[in-house]
Amino acid sequence: MNLEFFVVKRLISAKKHKSSISAPIIKIAIAAIAIGVVMMLVSFATGLGLQQKIRDKIAAFNGHISISSYDNNSSQVSLRPVTKDQDFYPEFTKVEGIEHVQAVATKVGIIRTASDFEGVIVKGLGTDYNWGYFKDFLVRGRLPDFNNKLNDEVLISEYLANRLQLEVGDKVPTYFLRENNDRPLLRAFVITGIYDSGFREFDELYMLADIRHIQRLNKWEKDEVGSFEVFVDDFDELDSKGQEVYENTGSFLDTQTIKQKYYSIFEWLSLFDFNIALIIGIMILVAGINMITALLVLILERTQMIGIFKALGSTDWSIRKIFLYNAGYLILLGLFWGNLIGLGILLVQKYFKLFPLDPRTYYVTEVPVYISWDYILAVNFGTLILCMLMLLIPSVIISRISPVKAIKFE
Repeated sequence: MNLEFFVVKRLISAKKHKSSISAPIIKIAIAAIAIGVVMMLVSFATGLGLQQKIRDKIAAFNGHISISSYDNNSSQVSLRPVTKDQDFYPEFTKVEGIEHVQAVATKVGIIRTASDFEGVIVKGLGTDYNWGYFKDFLVRGRLPDFNNKLNDEVLISEYLANRLQLEVGDKVPTYFLRENNDRPLLRAFVITGIYDSGFREFDELYMLADIRHIQRLNKWEKDEVGSFEVFVDDFDELDSKGQEVYENTGSFLDTQTIKQKYYSIFEWLSLFDFNIALIIGIMILVAGINMITALLVLILERTQMIGIFKALGSTDWSIRKIFLYNAGYLILLGLFWGNLIGLGILLVQKYFKLFPLDPRTYYVTEVPVYISWDYILAVNFGTLILCMLMLLIPSVIISRISPVKAIKFE
């Protein structure tokens, strides 16, 4: 073993000399591994980041699972009320992994200003509403307070505010149509905050107000709401939890996950998994081929040395290990530079947001970054192990080298 490490050390020092034939090939091999690691880290971080960011934005407006009356027919507007007197509200104790349940209601309205008008969906919220997502979306003003008496405070999107030329503190005259074609009902809300989720599909529609306004406009009782939004602890278990929630709600209630409601968006997001896998496969293949080339060059350069070792009684496997150790060092060197550059790029994007995206296409305003030790370690160990396994095959060439011919070889 001491001999093997001594030879490895000599090989490593030898490759640093400019006169070495293998020096440029080794540098290319190290660069290939570094570039491959950078590409894999960026693919994981941006792909997973985009998936997580988009699904969080959809959940902010819909919850992970919605529970409503069958009469609503998956409508965005609450048509038929549901009583709050349910076994699953306010705590869904029959299903594990449920984080939060909140009651909401929605109604179509028309905002009318002196110079313009815009159709909106007024979403009514109660004291049980989780503002966690909208705290991150808030760009100006503050969040409405619906904990005390009924008030006219609303949260409006920056998209609507810009279109209607509204600011924090402005009044928002909103008209609500009635079924019997009577004169529309008017509510004068006051903007306390402006949010921007970056999800245009929702930003151009939703204005958040007190749920008691919706109850009064619809002539509902105080314990009647439009639907319930359920949040789960683990999004990966959404399908199974959605089925459990359905089985533990009344027969007159329908449940729907956001994957079912926004099927096309989540199908599009699932393509990122294939793209990530494809990039990883290509990068590891390219890195492996470059390392095979570098190893073969090292073996051919040291043919005479291999012949001497064989003449001295060294086994083929012990000589193969010498070259595999050296190749392992080169791989680790490539991993070091790849991680340094890749994580540096990701951290710069995470905190400085240098690379923007078109929200109309990607639903986010900048490239999102998700950094986790899980995939970082998987990329590093996976690259190291797969490249080393690929190198076992070309190292077999050592067993074909004849000691007599190799010693004569120059």
